[in-house]
Amino acid sequence: MSEDREERPLDREERPPDREEHYLDREEHYLDREEHYLELCENPVQFENASSVNNVFFDEANKQVFAVRSGGATGVVVKGPDDKSSVAFRMDDRGEVKCIKFSIGNKILAVQRTLKSVVLPDKRSLKQLKSQSINVNWYQFCPETAVLLLSTTVQGNVLQPFAFKVRAGSGTMSKMSKFEIELPVVPKPAKLSLSERDIAMATIYGQMFVMYLKHHSRTNSPTAEVVLYHLPREGVCKKTHVLKLNTTGKFALNIVDNLVVVHHQSSQTSLIFDIKLKEPDCAVNTHQPVLPARSIHPYRIPLAGPAVVPSQPPIPCQLYSSSWSVFQPDIIISASEGYLWYLQVKLPPTVNLLQDKGKLMDFLLRRRECKMVILSVCSQSGEKGRLPIVATVFDKLNQVYKEYLEAEQSYTAAVESGPSRGSAAPKRPVRTQAVVDQSDMYTHVLSPFTERKGVSHKFIIAVLMEYIRSLNQFQITVQHFLYELVIKTLVQHGRFYMLHQFLQYHVLSDSKPLACLLLSLESTYAPAHQLSLDMLKVSSIFNIEPPTHQESTVRSMWSTSSSCLGIRL
Repeated sequence: MSEDREERPLDREERPPDREEHYLDREEHYLDREEHYLELCENPVQFENASSVNNVFFDEANKQVFAVRSGGATGVVVKGPDDKSSVAFRMDDRGEVKCIKFSIGNKILAVQRTLKSVVLPDKRSLKQLKSQSINVNWYQFCPETAVLLLSTTVQGNVLQPFAFKVRAGSGTMSKMSKFEIELPVVPKPAKLSLSERDIAMATIYGQMFVMYLKHHSRTNSPTAEVVLYHLPREGVCKKTHVLKLNTTGKFALNIVDNLVVVHHQSSQTSLIFDIKLKEPDCAVNTHQPVLPARSIHPYRIPLAGPAVVPSQPPIPCQLYSSSWSVFQPDIIISASEGYLWYLQVKLPPTVNLLQDKGKLMDFLLRRRECKMVILSVCSQSGEKGRLPIVATVFDKLNQVYKEYLEAEQSYTAAVESGPSRGSAAPKRPVRTQAVVDQSDMYTHVLSPFTERKGVSHKFIIAVLMEYIRSLNQFQITVQHFLYELVIKTLVQHGRFYMLHQFLQYHVLSDSKPLACLLLSLESTYAPAHQLSLDMLKVSSIFNIEPPTHQESTVRSMWSTSSSCLGIRL
């Protein structure tokens, strides 16, 4: 498995022989699948596999695969992330193709056949805009950030980045601050010690990083690590994170959903790291893998060709093959099999693999497709019967919920006040799947939880009140349907004294919908009639609809814990 440069053809290799797979049994397959938190995408880009007459190239900027047959004389097929970007054409065979690419938008084709020349088939002319004189060992370019990284000096560990900006008809190139990669051993005499294969560039949580795969010498430490250098557009590049791999061997790096994925070839497993799971106020953060090492989910390749029998099952793909080429941020290519996959993270298996629920919530809340998994964690936390865990989960959830509400409120206020001179128009905050509101919790967690058999009604009530406590702690107005769920649960289990306490101490805020509900309970609980009238009177005086923060002082007497109101488990 390698991180091959796009300037050379991807390796070709015969299809691996069928292997006996342990996951064929359906039950074992299901259990095995739940352990895999990484998978290859279901709809890969397919192309003609590499062979003696077909060379395969990959362009990282356009995410395009070029299949060049016989130097292009018998056809060039270009396939991109979708069918619309596919192109097919022919060109004269003027020698071996070393590299081939399109410009953005497929307007200009460039073909490299020698080490020092690039041919433009439509005979366009080029104009030099700016030049730099510098001795270069090797380079890397990050298309997402338009940053070029040059390896300089004899040892190769002084890196000089350049930033590019392209506008219509023109472009600019600016020199950024150079920085030095810390080598595990300084060779004497000096020689090239930093390989291009050990460096990758990526954007993680909106920030640009240079990732260095550091192999320690056997005399110091028998394990490898990934060192992250934060590369700002302006300012000095600094070493900020160290990812401990706890093993040695051949590695490859991907970035998926802001997670650093490290593939290990000899063990055929992968590790994931989340740099946001860190100690606060540390100059350099050391990270262990978030989850135990696991293999990518098994993948099967359907057979193709005229001799294939329709009922013939697909064959297993050899994962972590030496012919795999890994590209940033999340691409894996098998030139020998003719597939380009996007690597994906599966969140459901992480729930059982990460036992610390607070850490689990921090991890899940930063992922793209997280809502339903988070709701399942909330449900499971209630089933486990440990109120402190439930409180932690709810607080993590409502902190993100509160931040979104505040951002939405600031946006609304900015729109109503109108744009100020010289300031940009306000941007509406994006509601990600990490924002789980009260309606989500009511529908998917709390309401089904009240109907759960075999769970103590005292604990059910405690969980409901814990969620309300958490909302109050973050000063989020509690929706009346949550109060109604509490009242119905209390009445269902005959906990009228507790209901009276909640109303008396304004744990359940006064509102007209709540008063109407109490009025309907008169036949079941006689004092509910007077409580309803008192609530309606207060509601009319303060015009409470829905409840405001007028009772916040009284609520704060209760906000420390639901146990102070007589809930004993």
